[in-house]
Amino acid sequence: MPYLYRDSKPRPPALPGAARATHSSGKAYEELKQECLCKGVLFEDPDFPACNSSLFFSEKPPIPFIWKRPTDIVKDPKFILGGATRTDICQGDLGDCWLLAAIASLTLNEKTLARVVPLDQNFGPDYAGIFHFQFWQHSEWLDVVIDDRLPTFKGRLVFLHSAEHNEFWSALLEKAYAKLNGSYEALKGGSTIEAMEDFTGGVGEMYEVKKAPDNFYEILEKALKRCSMVGCFIDTSSVAESEAKTPLGLIKGHAYSVTGIDKVRYLGQQVQLIRIRNPWGQVEWNGPWCDNSPEWRSISPSEQRRLSQAALDDGEFWMKFEDFKVHFDKVEICNLTPDALEDSTAHKWEVTIHQGSWVRGSTAGGCRNFLETFWTNPQIKLHLTEKDDGQDDCTFIAALMQNDRRKLKKLGAEMLTIGYSIYESSSRDGHLGKDFFRYHPSKARSKTYINLREVSNRFKLPPGDYVLIPTTFEPHQEADFCLRIFSEKKAITEDLDESIAIDLPEPLNPTPSPQETEEEKQFRALFEQISGKDMEIAAEELKYVLNAVLKETKNIKFKNLSLISCRNIISLMDTSGNGKLEFSEFKVFWEKMKKWINIFLQFDFDKSGSMSSYELRSALKAAGYQLNNYLLQLIVLRYADEQFQIEFDDFLNCLIRLENASRVFQALSVKNKEFINLNIGE
Repeated sequence: MPYLYRDSKPRPPALPGAARATHSSGKAYEELKQECLCKGVLFEDPDFPACNSSLFFSEKPPIPFIWKRPTDIVKDPKFILGGATRTDICQGDLGDCWLLAAIASLTLNEKTLARVVPLDQNFGPDYAGIFHFQFWQHSEWLDVVIDDRLPTFKGRLVFLHSAEHNEFWSALLEKAYAKLNGSYEALKGGSTIEAMEDFTGGVGEMYEVKKAPDNFYEILEKALKRCSMVGCFIDTSSVAESEAKTPLGLIKGHAYSVTGIDKVRYLGQQVQLIRIRNPWGQVEWNGPWCDNSPEWRSISPSEQRRLSQAALDDGEFWMKFEDFKVHFDKVEICNLTPDALEDSTAHKWEVTIHQGSWVRGSTAGGCRNFLETFWTNPQIKLHLTEKDDGQDDCTFIAALMQNDRRKLKKLGAEMLTIGYSIYESSSRDGHLGKDFFRYHPSKARSKTYINLREVSNRFKLPPGDYVLIPTTFEPHQEADFCLRIFSEKKAITEDLDESIAIDLPEPLNPTPSPQETEEEKQFRALFEQISGKDMEIAAEELKYVLNAVLKETKNIKFKNLSLISCRNIISLMDTSGNGKLEFSEFKVFWEKMKKWINIFLQFDFDKSGSMSSYELRSALKAAGYQLNNYLLQLIVLRYADEQFQIEFDDFLNCLIRLENASRVFQALSVKNKEFINLNIGE
């Protein structure tokens, strides 16, 4: 899978006004629409064609679907009819109730809805068969363009549809989200919070209802007042229980939306109520406070109107909060980012975002159980300086998201098990090494490692400096990730990726000794034998010498040095410029190589004769090269084998190339300084 270079510097959340066009033509919605209007044609999207590949990737359609535009389904189609409401969401034959529950919650916030579903679209005179929607993906807003051809069977929509048969905004929104994720099938199964985050750029929190804090009602009340999106569901103990109906009308393993919370006076007592919606648009709770329950007879008509209580079979119902805690198992809350909140909202979050990658062999170190590689994971420093108002601690939410796994389903990718640990750190900069984690326990960590798209938790820590380590559970697992820090007060974050630095010793000069060592005598004899009378060797001869010597060297695995590598060595060591090495130059190189052999052996911790690629950062630093994650990843991809091992010839090739490159860089730096000085002088 491709894992691209990402700038690891923290960045603020993207604003929706800057949504990036995603169509393969490079054109934005308005330009594509105007082209169609000028040509008098209806838009057909080549990026998401009306064919089976847009429907399913692992199976054939169970029935013969026919793609139709709304104008071919009904006489008078409307984009939105009477406002976009939660009753416009009725589930079809796709297992995406999690998405539908999120869409229902989306309709409760007009500003957020208008961002995801631009409301200036219609089937009027400027209709061109093209629509667009905006979604948040891994720190940026994307504008997704679609045509309006929808899968049908016997003239009816197969998937999401509105209760009003001539209203199509919700069906088109589902299609755009399917395109974003590669196909309709990619939407099967998921967590409501995933779609909520894609609609808002917010961050999710999961509560286990049976273990929720005492002020759980107040938490939900505050969340809905903040315009947060809230979902809930009932756990299943087996696959057979999925979507099983309970005697009280609730569906197990099914995603519901929480659409309201309130209190009423009933028989002289105050009763806490919560309003829930089933995205099916039907099948409701039939216990106390359901639509036709006797409890409502004691509530005045005006109070019922205030609560929007109506005895309709629309999937929405009230229930007593105590009953809710008994029958539901989990609640998901999506806290909105500051730009998603109304200006009058009292509380806003401060947000910073980091992008990164776990790459096998270099930055995919796994969790703390794997100490030998854990330290190689990306590291993010967190400076907590401002206490919460009236508190001694600093509150923040850390949310770690693995990117694009749903989109990669068709390639066999599954959600990885992810989590993170937080360590108190000294003020010193730089990537923390293995020994730090060997002797320092974590101060906080994610509640669990789990195979969800995002893991998030709320923390309260004293002001200070901390380091957060995002990881997969197992080492060697690859993915791109997005880490977001939501803080009540401003928090400063920075990536501990090291800057590139070169700290090489001065070039060695051979020191004449009164008497040659036995090793030098052997080298001189071999050198004379190969070089001939001129006592100089070319690349072909150097290859023979080094391969002969290194194959006899104990404790290292060595395959073969290539002719190109030997030419690079000569380029590095040749002081005369004749393309050959004299014996004195060869001796200097040999001293250098002995140092590199010692470094290699030092970091061959298991004494196997090869070095783990995860130790390459430290080994190169010992040789004078400090590299950032991106360069380290490239080097590991080039030199490590499938078992993430590096043999000495590859380590040697790496160092030769680095040293040659460093000399070019240093030469250019000098020339640039001279150029600057000349310009200043002028």
